[in-house]
Amino acid sequence: MIKVKGLSKTYGKGEAAARALRDVELMISKGEMVSITGPSGCGKTTLLHILAGIESSDSGEIWIGNAPIHKWDDKQIAKLRLAKMGFVFQSYHLVPVLNAWENTALPLIAAGISANKARTRALEALREVGLEEKANSYPSKLSGGQNQRVAIARAIAGKPDIIWADEPTGALDTDTAEQIIGMLEMLNRHHGTTVVIVTHDPRIADRTSRTIRMQNGRVIQGGGGPL
Repeated sequence: MIKVKGLSKTYGKGEAAARALRDVELMISKGEMVSITGPSGCGKTTLLHILAGIESSDSGEIWIGNAPIHKWDDKQIAKLRLAKMGFVFQSYHLVPVLNAWENTALPLIAAGISANKARTRALEALREVGLEEKANSYPSKLSGGQNQRVAIARAIAGKPDIIWADEPTGALDTDTAEQIIGMLEMLNRHHGTTVVIVTHDPRIADRTSRTIRMQNGRVIQGGGGPL
């Protein structure tokens, strides 16, 4: 499903240039749950953002299924994100003036789905993460774990092929982090959703089927495909 060849990214120019990615190559098959690990500054979040089309690379090829997104413009990539991808971030990225179901429905409405259908699918997604009773609650009234579950509901409401998760448990206590990873495992196992998690936590990495290890902008282990 995901193939990367010769991917490079540099921030800045001249003496201030910082090479974030150096000729990265990897493959992730459909239905895998993988983690990307490595020390701070090794390029793992940059890699995730480029794979998801949030940032662009300087060179290299990225294939999402049959889509050569390295050749696509921003509009084409945005349509692919809305149709095929879901996102979970450490800081949740919920809109504070919207309640749980409205936050969950937001990307559906952006994708052109009617408000009524978007609300129905948002409530279904909240039910799946155990938060249907909090559908009308605002982020400020929810715990950190509940807000992250809303973020997961938002990610799955569009029935994506891929979920990108960037340090999804970084702001949570151990017990809540276990619940969140359990939900991502359930999505992977029951729905066949491909899940890619950036994490610095070895306990989280151990829960995935494969770990891709990075150092100094390179993949040094686990990038070649399923073990």
